[in-house]
Amino acid sequence: MAIRLTPTELTDQERALQAEVRAFCDEFLPRGSFEPGLGMSSGPSKELSRELGKRGWLGMALPTRYGGSDRSTVDRLVVVEELLRRGAPLEQHWTADRQSGIVINRFGTEEQKQRFLPDIAAGELCFCIGMSEPDSGSDLASVKTRATPTDGGWLLNGTKIWTSNAHFADWMICLCRTADADTPHQGLSQLLVDMHADGISINPIPLLDGTADFSEVVFNDVFVADDLLLGEPGNGWQQVTSELSFERAGPERWITPIIIVENFLREYADHLSEAALDFLGHTIARWWGLRQISLAAARMIDEGKAPALQAAMGKDMGTEFEQEVIAELQQLVDIEPSLTSDSQFSRLLARAVLVAPSWAIRGGTNEILKGIIAKGLR
Repeated sequence: MAIRLTPTELTDQERALQAEVRAFCDEFLPRGSFEPGLGMSSGPSKELSRELGKRGWLGMALPTRYGGSDRSTVDRLVVVEELLRRGAPLEQHWTADRQSGIVINRFGTEEQKQRFLPDIAAGELCFCIGMSEPDSGSDLASVKTRATPTDGGWLLNGTKIWTSNAHFADWMICLCRTADADTPHQGLSQLLVDMHADGISINPIPLLDGTADFSEVVFNDVFVADDLLLGEPGNGWQQVTSELSFERAGPERWITPIIIVENFLREYADHLSEAALDFLGHTIARWWGLRQISLAAARMIDEGKAPALQAAMGKDMGTEFEQEVIAELQQLVDIEPSLTSDSQFSRLLARAVLVAPSWAIRGGTNEILKGIIAKGLR
């Protein structure tokens, strides 16, 4: 079996949307007016999320009857690519917009759709993902968090780890074990968990740069009502694997360092070495290729396909490339990057050096992704 990707380009309509988003960024996020973030780890801004919601740029693929725009996955890619390039603070709506809303729309009840989707499309709700667990590595099927039936719902007990944005999220879609089964992939379900419920403890995990995007989340007899079971009981594995195509295929897996490269150019444009020119040519060419993978995967999703292998390949190649860009930039400049420097390039590079290893972990480690690709090619 081969991994097939059909070459594709943006249509005239998609290019018009791209120009519209760029104009919005120039107006709402002019360079120099804020400290840009790095990719998904850019901080939350309810104001920005609400502005995007007003323009119909959140929940774009959701039905209009639930507050969405009935637009395509490619349209969303166009929007987020421009926002990520600008270093916009996206964490308030990021997970809900990228995958939680789509998963609820695909598997949720009518009541769940009406309850959650309009607020997701408006930028009002922040979601996090309850997948990874301590001592499980990237073996997602080994989850031990368990939900046991109780009067009117479930009691949830267990621990999730490396949960992005849990410390300010409103809701979590939590993968948990609801029944014993013959194989670890069976007996799993997903619950919609109110992150403000009694019995939840959130312990931020500080990174080397002082930020704490990741958290440990502990559930101690957390009550989850019956109407917050997402999809069918026991269908959790099928639901979560379909969700990973949205999580792994986007531009956030390869675009994170682009703002650092742009700032490098602004500060060093007048005296670029031959090595710097080689680096820029090589980097831009690889960026273009990785962008083609994301765009082709988005087209497949719009065609009703599930590009799990293509997404795994794009994520694996993209996050490895991001590490290489940071390492090569360090070799090109004779500075010691600092988080407190007057130079924005130096500040961004310093933060990337400290946190870049996490980029290759979130969404599945590269080793696990290579295993998924190898199995798919058998």
